[in-house]
Amino acid sequence: MRTALITGTNRGIGLEFVRQYAKDGWRVFAACRNPAIAEALNHLATHYPDQITVHPLDVANHQQIEQLSQALSNQTIDLLINNAGVYPPEYGDVFGKTDYAAWTYAFAVNTMAPLKMAEAFIQQISRSQQKTIITITSKMGSIADNRGGGSYIYRSSKAAVNIVMKSLSIDLNSSQITAVLLHPGWVRTDMGGPNALITTEQSVTGMRRVINNLKFADSGKFYAFDGQIVPW
Repeated sequence: MRTALITGTNRGIGLEFVRQYAKDGWRVFAACRNPAIAEALNHLATHYPDQITVHPLDVANHQQIEQLSQALSNQTIDLLINNAGVYPPEYGDVFGKTDYAAWTYAFAVNTMAPLKMAEAFIQQISRSQQKTIITITSKMGSIADNRGGGSYIYRSSKAAVNIVMKSLSIDLNSSQITAVLLHPGWVRTDMGGPNALITTEQSVTGMRRVINNLKFADSGKFYAFDGQIVPW
């Protein structure tokens, strides 16, 4: 049985990843900040009691990441999906009104946490068969695609995690670990809003198709959910 560790699973894209992988027979370690109030995730876990285990994890807290790694030290992780992310309030993300505390937190969650997760779980990933690290990023982190300006905090945190994961793909080359960035599309979630173009099911189905087709030679690339390469 293949195993996935997924962060930010209490709702939206993360929850849908858990649902689809469990449905397909994977074992899933589902991590979220507060499992006690993650009703949809806990309900899903009751339907797949032998496959889904729910774990508390605030990815901005490195001690919690280390503790989870220790708890799962004897496990094998085929697929790590760094899904947890934050989008700062718009009022603090425009020129002249920058919320610098929110910027610091966005970097902790969106940029630093994915690398810390890779560092903490490298042994579990290394001894798996699939050996894949996926980080959910955004086209808003693409410098070439930025035609709208603004969104300084979110754009910069995603552009930063793009280069972090690109470097990680090079550093893990000798370990034959594939590290890839995925843009989920504009998805109807709490973050994406009600006017977004696609559902979580469409987004995750597309991203899983990309993941399933990955080869080691694809490590370090930046894909959209539909399989198209996203410009840096």
